[in-house]
Amino acid sequence: MHAFETILAVLLGAVLLSLVARRLKAPFPPFLALGGAAVAFLPFAPEMTLDPELVLALFVAPILLDSSFDSSPRDLKRNIVPITLMSLAAVGITVVAVALTARHLEPEMGWAVAIALGAIVAPPDAAAATAVLRAVPVPYRIRTILEGESLFNDASSLLTYRLALTAALGGMAVGWGLAATIVWALVGSVVFAMAVAWITTRLTRGITDAPAAILIQFIGTFGLWIAAEKLGLSAIVTVVVYGLTIARLAARNAATIRAPAYTVWDTVVFALNAMAFALVGLQIGPIWRGLEPAQRGEYALFAVAVLIVAVLARLVWVMGYNTFLRLKNHWFGVNLPEGVSPPTPASGVIIGWAGMRGVVSLAAAYALPMNFPHRDLLLLATFAVVMGTLVVQGLTLGPLIKLLRVEDDGLLEREIKHARQVVTQAAVDHLKGCKGRVADRLKDEYDERLDAVMSADADEGRVELESDQIRDDLLTTKRDALMALRTSGEIGEAAYYQIEEELDRYELSWTPVVR
Repeated sequence: MHAFETILAVLLGAVLLSLVARRLKAPFPPFLALGGAAVAFLPFAPEMTLDPELVLALFVAPILLDSSFDSSPRDLKRNIVPITLMSLAAVGITVVAVALTARHLEPEMGWAVAIALGAIVAPPDAAAATAVLRAVPVPYRIRTILEGESLFNDASSLLTYRLALTAALGGMAVGWGLAATIVWALVGSVVFAMAVAWITTRLTRGITDAPAAILIQFIGTFGLWIAAEKLGLSAIVTVVVYGLTIARLAARNAATIRAPAYTVWDTVVFALNAMAFALVGLQIGPIWRGLEPAQRGEYALFAVAVLIVAVLARLVWVMGYNTFLRLKNHWFGVNLPEGVSPPTPASGVIIGWAGMRGVVSLAAAYALPMNFPHRDLLLLATFAVVMGTLVVQGLTLGPLIKLLRVEDDGLLEREIKHARQVVTQAAVDHLKGCKGRVADRLKDEYDERLDAVMSADADEGRVELESDQIRDDLLTTKRDALMALRTSGEIGEAAYYQIEEELDRYELSWTPVVR
């Protein structure tokens, strides 16, 4: 019961912090980091632990699937070079820099342990950057690179993390055995994920009950992660490829399943982020209080040094690569895929500074075995890196973007407007073959809507016609009448909820989506 009360308190705190962030028009993740730090040092903080082997599956699997499901293969392909280099080179440089720093400050720390720490703090969290970029729009290419990087740098960093753990605990394969393990982890994961996605969509195509379908989605996600681990595959790569694949295969699922599923997934991801910060915070408090004053100074110095090195390593790589590309474009000309803008010094600064760490780093640190060397120090350093990057970089990224005068290039808005035009035109063309008064009324409405969508003043093609306002007024009138029937006792709750849901679906059918 005590653990349940703790969970409720953590979730309530997360909700309140999110409301404060929204009121201040600030990104939510930094407030979550501050809340986690507050939990860490509360003298009356409750004890709460989870099996370390469970943590990665519980926290990382659904968050990764949610991110990969929303990703665009087209945009990933267009930006494959910077995303690949950020996922491999930037992670590699960060791992090496952090490992060297850790070894310098803590000479008795083994190389495998130091590399494990570097792998834990290397991958940035796209959710944190995206939360900032929603409030301060930037060119679409920057957002694509940050989101694409977060999908694949998790794979490279956690693969390094797994190998370092194995080496630190004395079970590391070398030579051809190591090469075979890496190839199997990568190639096998892709094939396995695509096969499972194909099978899953065919087995679940006939399910029309939303609760059952959503539960199967979560069971499938966790089951896929566990199966990949059992087979020696990369669970990260498996889940990412599965999400990218199933998003295309399941595109024609019923809206009655898709709409509630999106809401449930958003809620679960929000809750998991909150619980991850609180869980690690609850471990940091006892660790810190158990240290001697001299040890606290040593641990704090170590954590701050790791934070600074992790931030600088990313900045140095990004700005170096950005400068190389600009020089190459200057000397040899620009040759970029369609829809991709050339790099600028400002874009390099933004991408380099948007290296906020998040739930993946927290979960990886907590997942260290209890007998892992220097576990407490690694946990404390990880928490410092996550909190430091989220608070310092997260709260300054927006002002930095404004200072650099980087503005949205409007690419996403143009594509949304084009899609609205094509979809509306398809409806108009279909109605041309229909006869009767109803068809004539619909033709007039869709012709008017198409003209409005194609106008230069239509932002993203989102328009509101006079008929929309009338429809909105009629819906309000219907709801008032339904409520009066319920209040007077003329109808019972079953009838009320039935009609209310029909009105809700009707409202959703013509309400534009605003993200």
